[in-house]
Amino acid sequence: MTKNILYISYDGMTDPLGQSQVLPYICGLSKRGYSFTLISCEKLNRYESNKADIEKICSENGIDWRPLIYHKSPPILSTVWDVNQMQKLAYRLEEEKSFSIVHCRGYISALIGLGLKRRYGTKFLFDMRGLWADEKVDAGAWRLDHPVYNWVYKFFKKKEREFFTHADQTVSLSERGKKEIQSWDYMRGIADNITVIPCCADMDLFDYHSINDEDKNDWKIRLGIKDNYFILSYLGSIGTWYMLEEMLDFFVVLRTKYSNAKFLFITHDEHDRIRTEAVKRRIEQHIIIRPASRDNVPRLLSLSNLSLFFIRPTYSKLASSPTKQAEIMAMGIPLICNAGVGDTDVLVKKYEAGYVLSKLTVEDYSLILNKIDLSQFDKSKLRAGALDYASLIGGVRSYAAIYEKLCADVG
Repeated sequence: MTKNILYISYDGMTDPLGQSQVLPYICGLSKRGYSFTLISCEKLNRYESNKADIEKICSENGIDWRPLIYHKSPPILSTVWDVNQMQKLAYRLEEEKSFSIVHCRGYISALIGLGLKRRYGTKFLFDMRGLWADEKVDAGAWRLDHPVYNWVYKFFKKKEREFFTHADQTVSLSERGKKEIQSWDYMRGIADNITVIPCCADMDLFDYHSINDEDKNDWKIRLGIKDNYFILSYLGSIGTWYMLEEMLDFFVVLRTKYSNAKFLFITHDEHDRIRTEAVKRRIEQHIIIRPASRDNVPRLLSLSNLSLFFIRPTYSKLASSPTKQAEIMAMGIPLICNAGVGDTDVLVKKYEAGYVLSKLTVEDYSLILNKIDLSQFDKSKLRAGALDYASLIGGVRSYAAIYEKLCADVG
């Protein structure tokens, strides 16, 4: 059984996402005997800063990393250029190495993977990462009343159909996403060729057992947090999908129950916007914003009594899986989220990990706050839930099962 894998990611390995959601899986699979060649597109500033760290990780795990530079502008044409460069490199590497599987992370990478399958017969694993074309529309990035973006959307919806129907295996991030795809007419007869693997978390890093009182007290001093404060936290980027205004409105209502509450944002993003929205609500003195290295995120998160995230519940988000959910649960912290995003609400209810809001109104915030009883949550039970559905070890095991099947078919 051959085990030569080409992994293609349009996301960079020097990006935080590449370091948390790509490399850990590849490293884990490398330990199972798979030989990886990795093509990624790197943002120049991050590549220059983090290149040495990624090269070290790849070298230690026998990964042949072939980075290309990502281009952002002009829109569309820059992506066409990047795809062309990735395709040229992938075809040349295929001629040299004869891959058993091309593992494509997302739609852009799948353009190359589909070409490899058609030209060389390489097994094609479509790791979809969500309904990408619909995400672009839902986010407002592709306006369908604009002729160019309307064409681009239709192009990728056509390609989406080809990805699903020609993939030897597809990976969905959520059961809801899988169910939606299976309902499409053209998926009849091949709908069982979908495996659900949610975004997994590094349970060794996100482990409340590894955080001691000295660590916590040190961070409390740095952030001006007193022992009697109630800490609501938000972890991660703000960006397009996360509903900052609604989360701040929730915090305003929270302070009617916990007058000593502070809202800790653990993020690198949009600090000015957070402060501006906080000023509008006259809560700026109760907001703490702190960027953190990946190693320090669990330490900051450990200060939380409760963690919160609201995500826009659009059609495309049926197929999403927020990594932060598993990370929060792994730290033994109860959470509050909204319904309608992937399997998030189902998982919260299944593992009794917190509270789910069906509507985001002041009245609903008050109702849910009246139900909150943090004494009912057990850290070990919350962590056990995260381990059950989203451990990195489990994710690697699931991918290995797919690889084993596809490599066996190669012979």
